[in-house]
Amino acid sequence: MDVKQKVLSILKDLSGEDLSDQMDTNLYDTALMDSMATVQMMLELQNQLGIDVQISEFDRSEWDTPNKIIKKVEALVK
Repeated sequence: MDVKQKVLSILKDLSGEDLSDQMDTNLYDTALMDSMATVQMMLELQNQLGIDVQISEFDRSEWDTPNKIIKKVEALVK
């Protein structure tokens, strides 16, 4: 499974939505994600992909759509 599919799978588990056709949807403005879901997402990304994002360095505006999350994760995995 590639990064995109892993991220979409994690987001589906957290939001209950298949976001593959909503790649530029703001997850916070639409209430698909909240602060608790964000922490869970970070933990899952760490567990499944081995990336470590410090919450203190987390800027929600850089992680607010599936496309942005995938881009950030891809940069951290390489």
